[in-house]
Amino acid sequence: MTIQSVEAAKKLAAKNISAEVIDLRTLWPWDKKTVFKSIQKTKNVVIVHEAVRVSGFGAEISATIAEKMFTQLQLPPLRLGAPRIPISYTPSLENEVKITAEQITQETLKHLREGE
Repeated sequence: MTIQSVEAAKKLAAKNISAEVIDLRTLWPWDKKTVFKSIQKTKNVVIVHEAVRVSGFGAEISATIAEKMFTQLQLPPLRLGAPRIPISYTPSLENEVKITAEQITQETLKHLREGE
């Protein structure tokens, strides 16, 4: 999701919204120090992963952030992941459930507007 997230960050920058992209290279242990440092600076977090949103590792990251950093967040963590449906082998149908840069951009903008 790094490529899509970087593309979304560029689209957000065009709207004068600065976004940091962190590519967690490992899930365990995950780089809490880098993530927490970014939250201290930005006061917000969007967690994007390709796995199903429900019970995905993004939920663990979100829970840890909520437990450790909740007083520093302007808004609750936003999680984006695949819907909880069977993934098709047909590329055109598989593409319908993939997270895109446009989706990341739109959901982030919506989340920020709701927090105003």
